[in-house]
Amino acid sequence: MTDDLLLSPLHDRHVALEATLGEFGGWSMPISYPAGTVAEHTSVREAAGLFDVSHLGTVVISGPGAAAHVNTCLTNDLERIGPGRAQYTMACNPAGGVIDDMIIYRISDEDLLLVPNAANSTRIVGMLQDGAPQGVTVTDRHRELAVLAVQGPRSAEALTAALGEAADQVTGLDYMAFTDLEGGSMCVCRTGYTGEHGYEVVLDAAAAPALWDALLEAVRAVGGGPCGLAARDTLRTEMGYPLHGQELSEEITPVQGGSSFAVGWDKPSFWGREALTAEREAGPRRRVRALRATGRGVPRAGMTVLDGEGGSPVGTVTSGTFSPTLKTGVALALIDTEPKVAIGDTLVIDVRGRSLPVEVVKPPMVPSHVR
Repeated sequence: MTDDLLLSPLHDRHVALEATLGEFGGWSMPISYPAGTVAEHTSVREAAGLFDVSHLGTVVISGPGAAAHVNTCLTNDLERIGPGRAQYTMACNPAGGVIDDMIIYRISDEDLLLVPNAANSTRIVGMLQDGAPQGVTVTDRHRELAVLAVQGPRSAEALTAALGEAADQVTGLDYMAFTDLEGGSMCVCRTGYTGEHGYEVVLDAAAAPALWDALLEAVRAVGGGPCGLAARDTLRTEMGYPLHGQELSEEITPVQGGSSFAVGWDKPSFWGREALTAEREAGPRRRVRALRATGRGVPRAGMTVLDGEGGSPVGTVTSGTFSPTLKTGVALALIDTEPKVAIGDTLVIDVRGRSLPVEVVKPPMVPSHVR
């Protein structure tokens, strides 16, 4: 591992827990812990898991007209939500490709918190600064703030145990709602990337180790433990959630990636609007599909999808893994829209020269419990 990777404020905690560390978006982050990815994945589906996702960016946009400015840039319509709510949205290039997908927290018309992906944070800050009206500031707080996530059916129990007296303010949160604690130095939101009931906490980096310790004790008390980014990936793949750089990229639009729901089509302007509108009207040439293996084998990103045994290529796997929940291989893949592919159809993935039959299924591949 190179010496120039950024370190989470919880790096020492991960080392003490004997985590396997790896590079992710320029950061050294825990990929897994000694229990292993399958155990971590299962703990989230059945109890609770604690993640450090401090590699995610944190950007503060403030000043008169802050919300209005952001709404002319990002895809989703901020007018769909009010203060105290969060929203999934994207930044697109002129061709409609996705520069990044992110969560935005609407504190008020003049104060917003944006959480982009690690590798794209600096670029998103620069894009929002360009053209910002006078009085609107865009501040990168990537190194000043930490982000923790507790996910799973017993996540509320674990979080309330860790927060103590402040727990009453978070237990009744609706999905995609948030509240500020500790005089505004901590934000707790009912969001996550696992498909389970869960919370994400944004707080000052200096305060993160103490909260991690309290949350870890509480998560262990309900039968869970610390989880790395490998489990986060298997969990989100089962749900059919896109990952930037795989199901969304500067070459893969929201229409192709199955994220049209996060586009405010009636808005007069946002980055990439003209290209996306044209693609939506014409129909995309390819679309992300969920695939479940019906034979033995594990699909991986980059593998070719065929229209049948010995058939012609119709797409490429963007994400593939063994599903600990379903006990079989699952994948997301960009599939051509001509010829048409429907739910229930059988395709074949070329797994290093061996044919793996897969069924086209509707995501999520396991039940969603986010609400």
